[in-house]
Amino acid sequence: MNPDRIEREITIAAPVEQVWAVLTEPEHVGQWFGQGEPAQIDLRKGGIMLLDHGLYGLFPTRIVKVDPPHYFAYRWASAYPGEKATEHNSTLVEFTLTPDGDDTRLQLVESGFATLEIPEEMRATASYESHSGGWTDKLDEARDYAEQLTA
Repeated sequence: MNPDRIEREITIAAPVEQVWAVLTEPEHVGQWFGQGEPAQIDLRKGGIMLLDHGLYGLFPTRIVKVDPPHYFAYRWASAYPGEKATEHNSTLVEFTLTPDGDDTRLQLVESGFATLEIPEEMRATASYESHSGGWTDKLDEARDYAEQLTA
């Protein structure tokens, strides 16, 4: 079995604009997804967002689409630290933000695992199984961080 798609949805007690900032602004991304330093982000289609995943490496993701404040997508070559993400070495990560009263519903989809060749030594950190659990944790961190900003 080679699952292809991870889907997660959470509700964040913060307005859409605040959650968008958490997902796309350098100082915020560096806090919940990085190592505390601002992330390097060229927020435009074709731009690069450099994710610092600590011991696991630096990942120059390629931004696919930016539709503020509702949709953000990038390609992530998580099995290939240091390599720019292409159609052939990466998965597609999509965030969809929907207002829910004063809150935000955040949907994450990461797809493309079925056709991705992952070196054996990277399976523990770049596989469907690894990301499936990892996104649960990271979305919890993003929610907690966004809610602290609005408190």
